[in-house]
Amino acid sequence: MVDLIVGLQWGDEGKGKIVDLVAKNYDIVIRSQGGHNAGHTVVVDGKKYALHLLPSGVLNPNATNVIGNGVVVYPKQLIKEIRSFEHNIKEKLLISDKAHMILDHHIAIDQAREKLRGKNAIGTTGRGIGPAYADKIARVGVRMGELRNIPKLIEKLVHYYEMNKGYFDYLGIEIPSISKLEEELKEYKQELGSLITNTTQYLWDNMDKNMLLEGAQATLLDIDHGTYPYVTSSNTIASGALTGSGIAPKNLNKVIGIAKAYATRVGNGPFPTEDDGKAGDKIREQGGEYGTTTGRPRRCGWFDVVAARYAVTLNGCDEVAVMKLDVLDGFDKVKVCVGYEIDGEKIDYFPSELDDVKPVYVELDGWDGSVHVTKWEDLPKNAQKYIEFIEEKIGTKIKYVSTGAERNATVIR
Repeated sequence: MVDLIVGLQWGDEGKGKIVDLVAKNYDIVIRSQGGHNAGHTVVVDGKKYALHLLPSGVLNPNATNVIGNGVVVYPKQLIKEIRSFEHNIKEKLLISDKAHMILDHHIAIDQAREKLRGKNAIGTTGRGIGPAYADKIARVGVRMGELRNIPKLIEKLVHYYEMNKGYFDYLGIEIPSISKLEEELKEYKQELGSLITNTTQYLWDNMDKNMLLEGAQATLLDIDHGTYPYVTSSNTIASGALTGSGIAPKNLNKVIGIAKAYATRVGNGPFPTEDDGKAGDKIREQGGEYGTTTGRPRRCGWFDVVAARYAVTLNGCDEVAVMKLDVLDGFDKVKVCVGYEIDGEKIDYFPSELDDVKPVYVELDGWDGSVHVTKWEDLPKNAQKYIEFIEEKIGTKIKYVSTGAERNATVIR
């Protein structure tokens, strides 16, 4: 049985908490795409863990964690994360030999290109994700399995650098020395080599077990279906998770969509419900809305039903989790976007271009007292009405409502 968790907004929805909450029900937790540009924070017993590459299941001692073929792995970051744990998590970690590797030149390219874009910058995290995926598509990328034969890999990379010397010179990027390259690759092999395997076959061999596919980023950052070009470089929707793991669609049991009770976005790009006034500032401060990966202040605004319904439909969600409801405590009124207006015309669907979109809002009464509530009946009535309103508009059951950072601060309906 395979269940899948996917973000419904622009990322940072709190997927890690729900994965951590339900991971005890799963034998295998799989990360299927993205790289260390993703960041999620999980709080367990008062200790905060910031994960970028590792699946959230590492906090479950009984789960095997898989980094799938669709992930781009920066070995330095992965090694750092593994070492940050007091206990040895390697015994329960597998890395796909088909996952592509981010090398330092990918990061240098990413940052140099973003600088050259000037005012047209996309807002990339500068972690080398896009260039690594570009090399993958151009069929010149490096896969984790190639660490098994370092001399052959170095020969391949030397040829790559020779072919791209003009481009590197244009961007002002220094080509690494062979000795430094060899030293780094040997360290990667020493630290990670025993974990690299054919994870697709492993998953096929264990289809009788309970599995959880954990997506990174979110629907509105999908390379095809997101707010292009202000998107990530992979398919972040449910179907992308299947491609990024090698699991067939017929094995999928349930899709759980994750959304905040409001909306946030990091970096550039359209954001119809953004509030750059006092309400947005209050949400940011009460919600601690600063990027796990970059530390950048997140842009904040109101819940967008149109975007959420689009995401629910794209992913085929069976149920939804609404996160950080407690952040909206203390607002006299809360807004919900129920439609868009473009050139005076009202629409209720998510268009491919959002630049000229204006939100159409309804206002609902606010509430106090939702923090750390664990039972539905204990939520303030107006908070219940808020959840029920969203549930009706998106047409999908809201099963989980998060009321705090701790794992147990969750209402399960």
